[in-house]
Amino acid sequence: MSKVQIIAEAGVNHNGDLDIAKQLIKVASEAGADLVKFQTFQASKGLSKNAPKAAYQLQSTDSSESQLEMIQKLELSPEMHEELIACCKHCGIQFFSTGFEPESVDLLFSLGVEKFKIASGELTNLPLLRHIGSYGKPVILSTGMASLVEIEAALVVLEEAGTLKENITILHCNTEYPTPMKDVNLRAMLSIRDTLGVSVGYSDHTLGIEVPIAAVALGATVIEKHFTLDRNMTGPDHQASLEPHELKDMVKAIRNLEKALGDGW
Repeated sequence: MSKVQIIAEAGVNHNGDLDIAKQLIKVASEAGADLVKFQTFQASKGLSKNAPKAAYQLQSTDSSESQLEMIQKLELSPEMHEELIACCKHCGIQFFSTGFEPESVDLLFSLGVEKFKIASGELTNLPLLRHIGSYGKPVILSTGMASLVEIEAALVVLEEAGTLKENITILHCNTEYPTPMKDVNLRAMLSIRDTLGVSVGYSDHTLGIEVPIAAVALGATVIEKHFTLDRNMTGPDHQASLEPHELKDMVKAIRNLEKALGDGW
């Protein structure tokens, strides 16, 4: 059995503060994660000024600001990316990021990022998929609210653009933050694997660490989980994220489970 890739999802939990982002890198490294993932975007290119905030975002952010205003504060400049990559190298963990527009994808490639992550909300953004697929690099694709037909269509677009199917991993996930246990439907990950013939993993938005551990037992090759320095911080994703000790517990449990699973012989 190959080692499960564990992605510690810092996302936008740095709150636009470079020092917090570096602390998150250190936490992810000390927890034993393989990659620490951020988000690379230009808010003005992807959001309307009239876009409302999601209900969960209103619980931990300023209700008077728009979605666009909130997201603009969370952008990372190219210079900040360079500092974070250097910090990752110093801490011994791989830098990773989701690019939300072609320009952001190009920036990541120019900085030496060797694989691409596609967010759930971009699964039907076929021009973006073609752009990413044309690089021929490994791709990790989250599914969110997509149907199996939409996932298959995205897979075809990536392949036709130049990415080999064996270099694509599909992550089952639910876009509700936090996700109620009754809505996880973890066996959907197996349906994706068996129907489409791809490597699969799980991007978790539940509270706690039980579900990603169960996903590994079912055959996930990649686990992605949000984490933060403190769930009480102001920001859109902190409340549905693990705190440092919980991230460490999750990684330890997954590594122990890998040993326990053995090779079957």
